[in-house]
Amino acid sequence: MEQRLHELRRELERGQQEMARLDLRRQELRDTLLRISGAIQVLEELKSQEHSSSAQTEISMVGT
Repeated sequence: MEQRLHELRRELERGQQEMARLDLRRQELRDTLLRISGAIQVLEELKSQEHSSSAQTEISMVGT
């Protein structure tokens, strides 16, 4: 019975260590996804501004 208790405690410790590693990985992945999402948002805004600016240029050229 002592041996089984020892084995279970080791297994619990390994499980807790793995859980800590997975939590860290989850946090790193969440941070990465937030950065990617932010970059997408910035590029979409720049693209929208570029499109708007291009349309304004075309309108002013037609009016001249």
